[in-house]
This record gives sequence, structure tokens and C-alpha cells, in this order.
Amino acid sequence: MTENLNPQARQMADESMVRNLAAQAECLWPQEEPLFSRYELSGPLKILDAGCGTGEISWRLAGLYPEAGVIGVDIIEAHLELARARHTRWGERLRFENRSIYELGLPDRSFDLVVCRHVIQSIPNADRVLAELIRVTRPGGRLHVIAEDYGMIAFPTRNLDPDSLWEIAPKEFGRATGTDLFIGRNAYSIFKSLGLAGIRVDYMIVDTLRAKRETFAEIWRAWRDGYSDAIGEHTRLTADQARAHFDDMIATILDPGGYGVWFVPVLSAIVP
Repeated sequence: MTENLNPQARQMADESMVRNLAAQAECLWPQEEPLFSRYELSGPLKILDAGCGTGEISWRLAGLYPEAGVIGVDIIEAHLELARARHTRWGERLRFENRSIYELGLPDRSFDLVVCRHVIQSIPNADRVLAELIRVTRPGGRLHVIAEDYGMIAFPTRNLDPDSLWEIAPKEFGRATGTDLFIGRNAYSIFKSLGLAGIRVDYMIVDTLRAKRETFAEIWRAWRDGYSDAIGEHTRLTADQARAHFDDMIATILDPGGYGVWFVPVLSAIVP
């Protein structure tokens, strides 16, 4: 049987993902942008945004590095078409191509900076993908990866206990799809095994103090709309139970007296 390398294809292609990518970028970029300055990269760089989706970060990278050429790659053509339509202002400096991050079909050692965000928790064999990203990074170049971990979400009980979602759904969904929804805590060891140098783990914090409540809530709405049915399909929870949990957490986010937090690991390293 051929392995399914995109077990979340339906969710990734759903319109909710477009909303999700936009809200995540708005919440995370103010904390993420300073991390890039630490890499001390400048000039006519070549940058790869692997799994770029709608290009929410691709265009930000083009703005951050004004002499760079940026390529965003993804396998969902509808997202790529939207990215191309939205980001024409950058001209030839920013382009979007349909390529698999398992086999990029790009030359060895060709990029100064390779970025992969919100992807490796959704696919099997993340180590294989990371090895491919390393292959196309020049020696001394930088790898920058957001590795989501659904054990790094904390909300108080409102009407429902959120732990009854987060302790069940990621484990059972991951087993059913062959993915690691706790890869944030496992990615460091993968980086080490692949021989990367200068490995750093930073955390961006999406909470009701650092993010606009409405934008934070939009991430949760997008997860609810895109994943509730899949949770019902792959776990002991029903789709209606999943929706109720997301709605309960959304109410906490929008409550001026409520607090919730999502810790988002960012791993970076130098390719020897």
C-alpha cells in the first residue's frame, strides 16, 4: 500500500485553513521577526518557504530581506493561486511553485535560509522532510522551523474541561494519521540526529495578553471548522463534542476576564 504523505489534505485545502494561516501570522510574526535578525543574513539571499500555504510569511520574508529572492512551495494549488494573486507587488523576487517538501526537485545547497512553518506536525516522516530541507540549504545556511505541539495549550475549565480534548484528540488523531502532534518536544532530537549545529529552541506565545483576542479566537474558529469532523472520524470524541470544546475555549478567549495560552516552539539551526 502506498503511504499517504498528506493525511490532512482535506483539512489543509479547506477554506478554514486560509483564515487560520492569516490569523496565525498576525499573532506570531511580531515575536518571530526578531528571531531572524539573530541569523545575521543580508544581501541577495535565496530563501525557501517550504509548505508556504497562501504565502502569509513568504511576503513578510520578502519585505524583511529586500534584496532576497523568495520561493514559496506547496502542493495545494488553490493556496498557491491565492498567494500569487495576493502578492504580485513583489514581482520576480517572490514566486510560488507546486512542489512536494518530501522531494523538492531543487538543487543541493542552494538556499541561504529555509523556513518551514506549521507543517511537520501534519505529515508523517518529519525527519525525512527535514533531511530534504537540509539538503537544499547551503553550508552555513539557516533552517527555521515551527513545530507545533498540542500538549502546549493551556485553558481553564469554563463549561467544559479543555484537557479532555487536548489529552485525547492529538494522541488518537496522530496514531490514526501517522503524524506526531507533539513534535514540538521531539524536534530537537531530530535536529541533533541530522547533524545540525547551533540548535536553538525558542517559544512564541499566543495568549490573551500578547495577541488580539479576536485574532486569537479566529485561530480556534478555524481549527473548529476545519478539524471537528476529522476529530470525530479519528478519535473517540464526536465531531459535536470537538466543536463544543472549541466553542468553550473561544468564549474564554473573547471574555475580557478570560485567559488561555498556546506555546509555539520555533527551532533554528545552522547547516554544516
